[in-house]
Amino acid sequence: MIELPPHQLPAHSRWFPAAAPGPAALAEHVLTAGTGRFWADRAVQPRAIAVDCAAHVLLRGDPGALTPADLAPLASRYIEAPTRFLPVLGAAFDRIMPWERMIYVRQEEPTSLPRAPKGVTVRPITAADSGALGALGPGSSWISDSWGGPAGLAASGYAWGAFRKDEALAVACTYFLGSAYEDVAVLTAPDHRRRQLALTCVTKLCTDIAARGHTPSWSCSRHNRASRLLAWSAGFRLVREYIHHATGVAAVHGMPGTRIPA
Repeated sequence: MIELPPHQLPAHSRWFPAAAPGPAALAEHVLTAGTGRFWADRAVQPRAIAVDCAAHVLLRGDPGALTPADLAPLASRYIEAPTRFLPVLGAAFDRIMPWERMIYVRQEEPTSLPRAPKGVTVRPITAADSGALGALGPGSSWISDSWGGPAGLAASGYAWGAFRKDEALAVACTYFLGSAYEDVAVLTAPDHRRRQLALTCVTKLCTDIAARGHTPSWSCSRHNRASRLLAWSAGFRLVREYIHHATGVAAVHGMPGTRIPA
């Protein structure tokens, strides 16, 4: 596959309709935030397109336009695609593992919002907080991946955090920004869980999302009980389930992908 600069992308609405919660917002986010990549089988009148951001991929079009080697740039990703793509995906990687996912939409206000513990402030995250986001610890970098890293998330204006002085304890952010829905992600530092900091941050973020005229959505694994409980407590209700596939390394090593000059 070849990489398409966003300004050369054909009208994306027919490939990735916007008015749906969950992963549908990924394509719009890439165009808005300037992070991630678009791939296609060809630059002019593509038959298959993939959008890739924060290790999540939407793949659409005609699987017959792709060979297993074409999909090498999508190794080690979570790919959401129609079932017709499964044969070529199975041939492209050493493994593909199905993950059951659940999509929630916020429909209610929380029954009660806990007060922040003494010494903890819940507030919007600003560009000055990039260092605090980067210091959240091992395994936390994913929270800012969709914005290109801690500095991008901190400067985005789409995140709230719980802070003790300059230390970030919990973060809630718009992970994928769409024109109708904003898909929410949340992270709490391990030593500060079960203090309802995440619930407070998510609630504040959802107020901002509603003020922008958008609807908060929430995507998580069916097996992530903690995430599902937090979503429910924050007023999200299940609307849809789907499956995406975790890919391994490329089984067929072709060209690694070419970028069309801007």
